[in-house]
Amino acid sequence: MRHAVAGLLPGLPSRRKIVVMFAISFVACRSGQVRAVNPAEAMELPAIEVIGTTPLAGLGSPIRDVAGNAQVFTRKDLAVQRQGNLAEFLEQNPTSVTVNSAQGNPFQPDISFRGFTASPLLGLPQGLSVFQDGVRINEAFGDVVNWDLLPQSAISSIQLIPGSNPVFGLNTLGGALAIYTKSGAQNPGGTVEVSSGSSRRKSVEFEQGGKAGAGGNLDYFFTGNYSKDNGWADHNPSKVQQFFGKVGYQTGATDLDISLSAADNTLQGTQTLPVSFSSNIRQAYTYPDSNRNQLGFLTVKGSHFVNEQLLVSGNLYYRHYKNSGFSSNVNGNGGQADAAAGPVDMAQARNNRSEIDQTGYGLGLQMTLLGQLAGKKNQLVMGASGDFGDARFTQANQDAEFTPTRGTVAIGDFQQATDAKTRNSYSGIFFSDALSMSERWTLTLSGRYNLARISIADQTGDAPKLNGDHQFSRFNPAIGVNYNPTSKLTIYASYSEGMRTPTPVELTCADPDAPCQLPNNFIADPALKKVVSRTLEFGARGKFGTESQWSAALYRTDLDDDIQFISSNGVATNAGYFQNVGKTRRQGLELSASTRFGALGVSAHYSFIDAAFQSPFAESSPNNSAADANGVIQVKPGKQIPGIPRHSFKLRLDYDMNEKWSVGANGVLNSAIFARGDENNSDKQGKVPGYGVINLDTSYKISRDLEFFARVNNLLDKRYANFGILGRNYFNGPGHAYDAANPAIEQFRGYGAPRGIWAGLRYSWK
Repeated sequence: MRHAVAGLLPGLPSRRKIVVMFAISFVACRSGQVRAVNPAEAMELPAIEVIGTTPLAGLGSPIRDVAGNAQVFTRKDLAVQRQGNLAEFLEQNPTSVTVNSAQGNPFQPDISFRGFTASPLLGLPQGLSVFQDGVRINEAFGDVVNWDLLPQSAISSIQLIPGSNPVFGLNTLGGALAIYTKSGAQNPGGTVEVSSGSSRRKSVEFEQGGKAGAGGNLDYFFTGNYSKDNGWADHNPSKVQQFFGKVGYQTGATDLDISLSAADNTLQGTQTLPVSFSSNIRQAYTYPDSNRNQLGFLTVKGSHFVNEQLLVSGNLYYRHYKNSGFSSNVNGNGGQADAAAGPVDMAQARNNRSEIDQTGYGLGLQMTLLGQLAGKKNQLVMGASGDFGDARFTQANQDAEFTPTRGTVAIGDFQQATDAKTRNSYSGIFFSDALSMSERWTLTLSGRYNLARISIADQTGDAPKLNGDHQFSRFNPAIGVNYNPTSKLTIYASYSEGMRTPTPVELTCADPDAPCQLPNNFIADPALKKVVSRTLEFGARGKFGTESQWSAALYRTDLDDDIQFISSNGVATNAGYFQNVGKTRRQGLELSASTRFGALGVSAHYSFIDAAFQSPFAESSPNNSAADANGVIQVKPGKQIPGIPRHSFKLRLDYDMNEKWSVGANGVLNSAIFARGDENNSDKQGKVPGYGVINLDTSYKISRDLEFFARVNNLLDKRYANFGILGRNYFNGPGHAYDAANPAIEQFRGYGAPRGIWAGLRYSWK
């Protein structure tokens, strides 16, 4: 990657000639006058023609040989659209990705792909695995994903790999999201960017990269971001501080990178609002609710060509993550009396204080062998990985009462509710083999054996039944076939299996007779089973000329022993439990196309997702109008899984007004969804309505080095909700005052942000 190809081939030894040839054939992309010499680092390049089909550094696979509807986005895509965070970019671009605002903060959304979730919320079962430079960043405690910990300016490319690809390990039920970071060799020079706008947001971002050393074998890159705003809603400010740095060494045969990610973010949410509050969606139901996320993440990764056919790669990492949370919750029994026992609880509210102090570490080793099998070109990858995590979870509760604006004021001291240690040990061995049976046919076989051990230990001495060790294991296979009748058409089919294990949070909150509060009071509960996924996918993709491309895919993912969080009292106390609910299914259709008409670029993405329960089960949902006298509903096969829109359409337009000025627009259209608690699809309040949103962006080159940019989110100031849950509204008194005696069952909604406008300047240098 550090040298121009021109003039190198004649003088190179045979090993480096082969490396360069692989770089050209597998990558076929350019950064100025620089071509990749080391194809093991192809994902750092400006244009991506290779899919990373394994977590660790390797040669990857040309897109033509990938048996799935893989989606790739580069740093250029992020820079042009200038969304405020990575979650906004994912919401507006990839097919089959939707976002909901359950947390009430733009940096903490739930990201759903094909009906599977990667979320920072402990109450959601996680179905996507997320990687940063080959390291799995689903947190050890709860497998959650914190989207606020990595600056967008550090991202070189994003790859969304669909299906239950077993090579990516645990949580890859519906897909894997692989994030690759920038290097100094591919990003020489620097930038400083400042912006400001709605919600009094002020942001400063910088980056600097380059080469060092006499031979140019050393490179460096670092970037940081500081952003602070008051939030679009009341009591909803955010302060985000992010840093990423990388130092690298590379020759034609060896690549070594050491990187550091750090963050210190304070994020406040707004909770969901009952429909009766919808005249003012900027108000908070109760407050305060805050999270402080702190991260230190050190990674060492490297690769080396032992000879022309053998590439060895590996990584080591250490990750320290700390979360400090504070939440305000309604006490549904507050101020009421029991007919037999008299007053049971005079506190109107409960303040909850929790802390997760987590250390994760791990390593991986991978071998890529190029050669022939039965006279056919073959690429074999074998590897092993281990991910280990230790976490300390503490939680305390405090009695409180509400102010007239529904803020909480303490009336007692914090009382410890939970103090537990957990340990995760995830290890696995995997292989992937791609056999070119002919110029047109490629067969891919892969598999992984996972072994997961989870230990939980009570630290209070009051809950000995909590102590326990849990073990899960399984071998997951996959097979794919690609047919390329021409250089511009690929037809494929694949079958894959994956698994995820119950997390410590789920294992200790699985009893319907003893629902837990989130983030979760730990108790001794029945064991849960591992979840197993099976995905079948058929598809095709192709190109017309040099400017037009398209793709289409049909898929079905069946889950055995799926785990759902069952809300027992909706948002009243945020209480519930985890339960294996038998079989569920996500199946659907994906259609994408993009082209260019001179100065106008157009891309469109449509997805249909049919996410449904396949096994009958009974669920406690007392706020559902169809519940029986005990508050139980019957969920039948075929009922839709809440929170997943069946139809989603995305449109992106780019227009170059002239050489200096460009404008763009994103349109997102999602259909209606069922609210959580309405798993039987029978609640009389119906669905959360569908919506459409338009966003604009523009940039203007004032000079060679100075650029003006602006962005408008929700141009038409559309009022919409993308999340719903059934609950009880305890604020039915005058002016929405607390009235525990007369709660109203309502649908609570998580609203999207109103119109926002931001503008800024970006100064660059070489």
